[in-house]
Amino acid sequence: MKHINEIENVLTPETKPTSTLTPIEIPSNLKPTTFKEGFGWQRLGIGLITPILSLVLGFSVVGVVLALTGNNPFFVYGEMYGSAFGDGNAFADTLVQAIPLILTGLAVVVAFSVRLWNIGAEGQFFAGAIAATGTALLFDKSLGSLAIPLMMLAGMAGGAIWALIPALLRAFLNVNEIISTLMLNYVITLFAEYLIYGPWRDPQGFNFPLTRTFDEAVWLPTFGTTNVHLGLVFGIVAAIVVGVLLARTVWGYELKVMGDSLTAARYAGINVIRNILLAMLLSGALAGLAGMGQVAGIDHKLQQGVSPGYGFTAIIIAWLARLNVIGVIIVAILFGGLVNSGYAMKTIGISSGFVTLVQGAILFFVLAGEAISRRLYYHQDLKKILSSAVVGRVPE
Repeated sequence: MKHINEIENVLTPETKPTSTLTPIEIPSNLKPTTFKEGFGWQRLGIGLITPILSLVLGFSVVGVVLALTGNNPFFVYGEMYGSAFGDGNAFADTLVQAIPLILTGLAVVVAFSVRLWNIGAEGQFFAGAIAATGTALLFDKSLGSLAIPLMMLAGMAGGAIWALIPALLRAFLNVNEIISTLMLNYVITLFAEYLIYGPWRDPQGFNFPLTRTFDEAVWLPTFGTTNVHLGLVFGIVAAIVVGVLLARTVWGYELKVMGDSLTAARYAGINVIRNILLAMLLSGALAGLAGMGQVAGIDHKLQQGVSPGYGFTAIIIAWLARLNVIGVIIVAILFGGLVNSGYAMKTIGISSGFVTLVQGAILFFVLAGEAISRRLYYHQDLKKILSSAVVGRVPE
């Protein structure tokens, strides 16, 4: 206390510290903003406009390419629309193509929601198709009404097990899942070719690389006279389940926290390793179910070309839908029409690779739009923080 008094006697009024606080001056045009006044609606608007603008720009760029190659883009796009949505039969064929896209799109949404970049939905699709095919070839109609449920379980298990490999590598060895899932796509695709060229090849298939046709007892039921099969119900139910899990459960909240920050999730006591494994298992199971639906509902056998790239297209679908399960269904139907129209392009002299060109252009603008929207979100959040800051006083 004596030393404190001596210090105070030495200090002059000019040198004594003061606790006087002065207010921070905030620009007059910066006012607190409520949801209705802008921030919420602006963010919602950006979220809706970005995917729509990505589609428009993607088709516009491809239209320029068509024009430069001597084709009328309006005629080509008109043919595409007619072959995909022109009548009931065309729309039914579009729904057939949309079924695996819905399920693989949901698979990508689950993984991407926790920032697990699962690029392996294509491989997990093949794993599910292989597991379901093996079940059908072993049992066929011997299980009666249990055959289809058993094939579903086998397909989901096949996809989940294939997704578990990169999940374990990421959870325990911190191996980048982009590389591991991408590489495993080629492993399982080559394994499928080994099976259809080797032990599973149909001896009565005129030497074509395919298995024998499944017994009708294990075909998925179809609706009316169309090829739309029970897999559409699988997709809708899966969308509801995934939506509830991600938005209405504690586990979904934990995934959201992990997606925002793994460090914060660990500090909050969230079991990160468990959730990485569960998210990848669910993601793989959904992709595997898509593979089962394709071989049991459409092809009725395992053959080359069982997937024209559904798992890769699912990545574009998930981003366009902004990881929203309802959006996945809508975008999957649009892309189902795009895939369906690819077969009609050959009749007007356009390569079927044209569809891949459209998808690539859309993906480019989706990624660009995502980067721009994140920048806009950042500036919105910064403005909100500044405008709602409490006016305080700081030392002079």
